[in-house]
Amino acid sequence: MESRIKDRFNRDILAEAMERYAVPEGKIRELGGFESFIYSFERDSRGYILRLSHSLRRSEELIRGEADWINYLAGNGVPVAGAIMSENGRLVEPIDDGQGRHFLATAFVKIDGRPVHEAGWCPQLYRAYGRLLGRMHALTKDYQPKDPLAKRPQWEDSANTECVKHLPEPEALVRKRYREIMDRVSALPRDRDSFGLIHYDAHSSNMLVDQNGNLCLFDFDDSLYSWFVCDIAIVLFYMTAGKEPDSASVEEFLTHFLAGYAQENQLDPKWLKEIPHFLKIREIDLYAVIHRSFDVNNITNPWVAGFMKGRKEKIEREVPFLDLDFETLAGRLT
Repeated sequence: MESRIKDRFNRDILAEAMERYAVPEGKIRELGGFESFIYSFERDSRGYILRLSHSLRRSEELIRGEADWINYLAGNGVPVAGAIMSENGRLVEPIDDGQGRHFLATAFVKIDGRPVHEAGWCPQLYRAYGRLLGRMHALTKDYQPKDPLAKRPQWEDSANTECVKHLPEPEALVRKRYREIMDRVSALPRDRDSFGLIHYDAHSSNMLVDQNGNLCLFDFDDSLYSWFVCDIAIVLFYMTAGKEPDSASVEEFLTHFLAGYAQENQLDPKWLKEIPHFLKIREIDLYAVIHRSFDVNNITNPWVAGFMKGRKEKIEREVPFLDLDFETLAGRLT
């Protein structure tokens, strides 16, 4: 989390958010959070999640757009954590931070389930993963925000394309590589069957497995308008990041995942050939975010340290994030 946001937070902000969502005293628990302050709470014997974002990072309109899309998906049978109204009948509650800006409080239904790593990955879950994403992509084709002003960002919006601004001067070649790949991807065609509102962060840490073995998705904070294959690439990125996956295991995952996806949405297999470019974008995105959020000369988080090892050189030398022939894979699925 950015220090300029963290430094503005205090107990009075939390108390105000609790009042607006009628959170009983003693029924709230801090969960942490990477970009926002996250809490769980109970009310009337039901569980909820309270999230406090900041207007320095997201506008009220963007968060209302997030909540609207989540509730559209939930209303169409997608297993997601729906947003709830405050006591004032609002999906987003702005709370003055005393410095001319606002914290933005939102609450969601708490999903009952366990982390995916506890359930254990298997072909059935790979297919369920694909079905979940495919269902979302199919539904987004007909989605229209209730309020045109409360709309999620487009791919080109500066918040998405300027992540490399966090990189120091010695990273000039990394910034150049990022601009090159962004220019290439931005020229891709866009149509109803390939481009729409996507989750943009649908990795396993943002999912739970319920008692029936179904995957339930949450944390739509990064959702934006982009290519459907971008969502698929991000799934693949986090399934393999920090590991040394062999081609066989990656192909096994993709085979089951894409089979599940095809049950809910039809995506031309030619788009799979674009996966390496979206993998590289996420690789550089994460590299830049780590520079923003960590002292890169003193990283104590083992996963982050492992990811950063040799990363600068790999990006500069344009080493593919995954050594997999996506063109051949696309041909097999045609």
